[in-house]
Amino acid sequence: MTEIYLDYAATSAVRPPVVLEAIAGYLADIGATPGRSGHRRSLAAGRLALRCRKQLAELLGYSGDPGRVTFQLNATHALNVAIVGTLRPGDRVIGTAFDHNSVRRPLTALARRGVSSETLELSASGETDLVDLRDLLSGAGRPARLLVIPHASNVTGTVLPVKPMVDLAHEFDTLVLLDAAQTMGHFPVDVEDLGVDLVAFSGHKGLAGPQGTGGLWVREGVEVEPLLFGGTGGDSGPPEMPATFPDHLEAGTQNAPGIAGLAAATEWVLAKGVHERRREEMLLKSLLLEGLRRLPSVRILSAEGAESVGIVTLLLAGRDPGELAMTLDRDYGIQTRAGLHCAPGAHRVLGTLQTGALRLSVGWATTAGEIEQTIDAFKQLDIIGT
Repeated sequence: MTEIYLDYAATSAVRPPVVLEAIAGYLADIGATPGRSGHRRSLAAGRLALRCRKQLAELLGYSGDPGRVTFQLNATHALNVAIVGTLRPGDRVIGTAFDHNSVRRPLTALARRGVSSETLELSASGETDLVDLRDLLSGAGRPARLLVIPHASNVTGTVLPVKPMVDLAHEFDTLVLLDAAQTMGHFPVDVEDLGVDLVAFSGHKGLAGPQGTGGLWVREGVEVEPLLFGGTGGDSGPPEMPATFPDHLEAGTQNAPGIAGLAAATEWVLAKGVHERRREEMLLKSLLLEGLRRLPSVRILSAEGAESVGIVTLLLAGRDPGELAMTLDRDYGIQTRAGLHCAPGAHRVLGTLQTGALRLSVGWATTAGEIEQTIDAFKQLDIIGT
């Protein structure tokens, strides 16, 4: 049975060969930690890490100091660093109905420390009322310290209208943190155009790098207190963490093999071009939607016509999403994801909080033939269901 992987929104389990080669090459030929010693292996590791930062900065549309791109373990880690590092007791923070648990749970934890959070409601298509946002930002004379925006929903794939939200937030001197877990590598992220202050991203999704990699970009002038404290390799005398980036947010030994893989992955993404990848993935998504729309038992939950990434979320009448995912994997070799996708707020908006849904997500290695096979599988399940 041929395997068809359609769970790229969770992890790019299928990776470009150059990523695997880079990790193996690092372990075989370098093996040392960047910034920890002055010998040739450590210097080679440092050059590799700097190359990765520069490539990530290019993907972010940022031409400033690449040290403002800090390595984190994943988007969750990066979001926690940004959220906990910018908020203090008495501060107000605004999240959205589409937030992932990597935002929702840190905000819940900070409530016990005197940080108040409020939720901006969104429509199923990702639309928001800027009047409502203005009211939340102003807080009756107590402006919010931070606004967290998911660039794209990991449930529906909808890309949110980030720029007008950022412009409005800055009227109140509110910092904006962009959760780019679902867009980096799939959809253009331009920090200068969007005007955001912080961007958290994952290395193992759209960038097609290994797990244990990700990052947080912090605009110059934005203060973020470290989440972790420890060695940084340089300036070891003072008891405080260094004020300079990236050391300020990078305590301890970094995941150098992962960074080697991420460097190869970002180089591969840049060579391919984000816009070209987006064009190809949107064609595949359109092909999938076109086939699924013809099936009477399928209910598409992803907003159609809205700007989006390659996610299609659905329900099949009479079938539990979890059982459906198991059937697709067992009988057809199609790997998807069912459940609440760590984003219960989005499922509340869609009316699927009690049932969850099935998510299919395309990626760099998805082919038109795989989409056709997937549609054929749903045709068979549609007949069985009726």
